[in-house]
Amino acid sequence: MWLFVAQVAVWTVVLFALPLATFLSTQDVTATRTSFYVVWGLFQAPVVVYFVNFYLLGPYLFFKRRHWWFVLINLVLILGLNYQFFLVYLNRDSIPNMPAMDTNMWVGFFGGFLMFLVLNCMIAAIAIGIRHFIHTRQIRQQLKEEKAKNTEAELAWLKNQINPHFLFNTLNNISSLTQIDPDAAQDAIAQLSDLLRYAMYETNKKTVPISGEVEFMRNYIALMKLRCNEKTEVRSQFTVHSSELEIAPLLFISLIENAFKHGVSSNRDSRIDIALTADEHQLTFTCENTNFPKSDTDRSGSGIGLENTRRRLDLIYQNRYTWEQTLEDNIYKVKITIEL
Repeated sequence: MWLFVAQVAVWTVVLFALPLATFLSTQDVTATRTSFYVVWGLFQAPVVVYFVNFYLLGPYLFFKRRHWWFVLINLVLILGLNYQFFLVYLNRDSIPNMPAMDTNMWVGFFGGFLMFLVLNCMIAAIAIGIRHFIHTRQIRQQLKEEKAKNTEAELAWLKNQINPHFLFNTLNNISSLTQIDPDAAQDAIAQLSDLLRYAMYETNKKTVPISGEVEFMRNYIALMKLRCNEKTEVRSQFTVHSSELEIAPLLFISLIENAFKHGVSSNRDSRIDIALTADEHQLTFTCENTNFPKSDTDRSGSGIGLENTRRRLDLIYQNRYTWEQTLEDNIYKVKITIEL
């Protein structure tokens, strides 16, 4: 509706600009009326051509690739709206006080007719151009909205993969613990309950307080350490300079899982170092672990960690993060830096 009102306003300005200027300069009502009739005589056809093309011929013919019909109907419309030229020519002998027309005068007459045809064709082209611009913007907006919806759906799918993923690993750890230390297993189940409560109810937003994420990672590391023996050294350090910072939920948990999956051996010395540092402008997460690759038949953890994390970073922090990944001297290291 606002678009139609804006178009009417523009054409109203075009039609009344000259009459208004005439009235302000002469204060003559008759001259003002004459000025309006002249302007209306010149622009009544272009006004009709514009609105017919914008609201009818453009949407129903031009943009549906019925170009021949579009050209034909426009030609009939424009010629019909300028029928006065034909009437003058056909009735030139019966018009009172019609001066004798020589060749030069007829050339000027038909030159003026051609000018009006060109003017109306230009108005039709302008109407189609404006319609095309608006149509393109609408399509881009729809695509943008669809992309946002798809991104949100993909993020939800990626995050939902994480919950059963760490639950699977943790339950395996607790299952082994029940045979060794039932009391410790009971405490671990209570701790797992807290983790699940956070994952299910506190991470439904796009971002969460970093303090909650840090506490979640601390508890998760404590649970994952249940699978480690005395040959494994696990260190973690979290330095957050502002508790008001927010990050995407469960962003690094897959990397921690990956470290415990590939960095721990039951009969060899193992090491896992996890660190997170964050201030108002930047967050840095690093994870180092000894590298003990699993066999192809070992499906524990399902192997989605790195791919999942990188995809979420692409969707949430596009062009605002760096990923460094190395494997040297049998030590695997991943470092992620995010501009907040």
